[in-house]
Amino acid sequence: MIEQLNQTLFLLINATPASPEWLIKLAIFIANELINIVPMLIAILWLWGQPRLMTAQRAVVIKTAMAILISVSLSWIIGHAFPHDRPFVTGFGYNFLHHAPDDSFPSDHGTVIFTFALAFWCWHRVWSGVVLFAIGCAIAWSRVYLGVHWPLDMLGGLLVGLCSCLLAQMLWNGFGARIYARLHQVYRFCFALLIRKGWVRD
Repeated sequence: MIEQLNQTLFLLINATPASPEWLIKLAIFIANELINIVPMLIAILWLWGQPRLMTAQRAVVIKTAMAILISVSLSWIIGHAFPHDRPFVTGFGYNFLHHAPDDSFPSDHGTVIFTFALAFWCWHRVWSGVVLFAIGCAIAWSRVYLGVHWPLDMLGGLLVGLCSCLLAQMLWNGFGARIYARLHQVYRFCFALLIRKGWVRD
């Protein structure tokens, strides 16, 4: 029954040869490029900001990175424990985006972007989490629309992201201060010249 629901939802979303070319191109851009907001925002929050906010920002960055590492690991484990073919591998629907025929559940893109959105929702600002969640939904739609994922692959990514944020918070509660101190020490050593020049924050 779940598989039937998965297929039904996929057919409702998946593009066809009759779909507008501009919409397919937009979906390809969203599917390939919007995920880059993750490393970009992590770098911005760590390197720049008001001095009084830097400690809090960097704590968000570290917890978010921890959550993403956990979520990617969980995604890999689940994908190998419960392999599921992508739609184009089974010849189901239409495919408009080149992709390796590896396991589809849960979606790696969905896992990362939803983990990122939930992390910002919990640890940064609600509004930033909402914006990132909307971007996550756009990425999820695009990858189903283009035929490289099933809808439930994206739901799986969301659930993995939620669990990963909870686990990251538990780790932070126990080891956060030590992790922060060690990473800040490494950062100050590696970026000493840029810090002295004032190009990035101490």
